[in-house]
Amino acid sequence: MIDIQATKTVILLRPQLRNNGAFANNTYVDLSEWAHARFLFVVGDTDVAVGSGDAATPPFVEECDTTGGSYTAITSAALSAVIGALDDDKLYGIDVDLTKTHKRYGRINAPTAGNQTGANLAILCILSRGAKSPLNAAGMGLAGLVAA
Repeated sequence: MIDIQATKTVILLRPQLRNNGAFANNTYVDLSEWAHARFLFVVGDTDVAVGSGDAATPPFVEECDTTGGSYTAITSAALSAVIGALDDDKLYGIDVDLTKTHKRYGRINAPTAGNQTGANLAILCILSRGAKSPLNAAGMGLAGLVAA
């Protein structure tokens, strides 16, 4: 099996433009049975900072035992700074080693845009080193897959 086929990709924040507030529909990922998670920020055009909870706090990953429970920050799982107003067309990642003790669900804490025209953003989680490899496109988190 090709390494990339042994991963699963989950959309945590669908692509959207946000101005002055929290992005809509931020969701979680089930981390169970995976040994590594990469939280990936896909930044489009932006003229505002993006952070967690506000536009001044660097984005960070948080975890919880249940989907609707109280989430807590994962130590050291944060970007070093907010995504800046001039950071158009960049990717940012936060890697989490799931072989350490972690709770079952993870997400980015309240992605929030500053006040100006806004920020275009999507957030993905790429899970790898699973207990067993996905057997098809759906198991990889894909609606379809073509291999050429």
